[in-house]
Amino acid sequence: MEKAMQQSHGVGYTEYSQKLEKRLQIEKEREKNYRESRRLVSEVDRQIHR
Repeated sequence: MEKAMQQSHGVGYTEYSQKLEKRLQIEKEREKNYRESRRLVSEVDRQIHR
C-alpha cells in the first residue's frame, strides 16, 4: 500500500496518515478523479447506445 500511495499521490502512507491537510488534499483529488472517470464512462455509454 505504501508504494501505491507513493506512486499515485507522491506521498507515503505514513505521511498521509499523520498530516490531515495532506490527507484532505489527496481525498479531494481522488474524488475529482472518480467523478471524471464516471463522466467519461457515462459519455462512452451514451455513444455506444445511440
